[in-house]
Amino acid sequence: MVKIKLIKRDERDYASLFLRFGLAFSFIYVAVSILLNPLYWTGFIPSFVEIFLPATTLIYSHAVLDAVLGIWLLTNKKIFYASILSAANVFLIIAFNFGAMNIVFRDVTIFFSAVALAVLTKNSKN
Repeated sequence: MVKIKLIKRDERDYASLFLRFGLAFSFIYVAVSILLNPLYWTGFIPSFVEIFLPATTLIYSHAVLDAVLGIWLLTNKKIFYASILSAANVFLIIAFNFGAMNIVFRDVTIFFSAVALAVLTKNSKN
């Protein structure tokens, strides 16, 4: 079977780099913002979750997750897995806050950027 390459390897590397930097910025920015102003972000936590954990505990845990994902994306190691986890993270945010689409609509773009990065790096050795 003949494989058709739509873009050259160098171009895919640049696309991956730009997607990684954009996603990393987004995740690290949110992590820092949560640490500086956690009460602003607790409003995005569904109320049923607070039965299991206090909102501040969950939001600080999410800040750690976002920071780890952002740093992981910058390392260029196992990026396929980092992008899948990033997409899942953002998908859950969208799903649980669908009623606030006028606020989380940007997360749809972040979700599809993470999916695009996963597609680009699926067969990568990194």
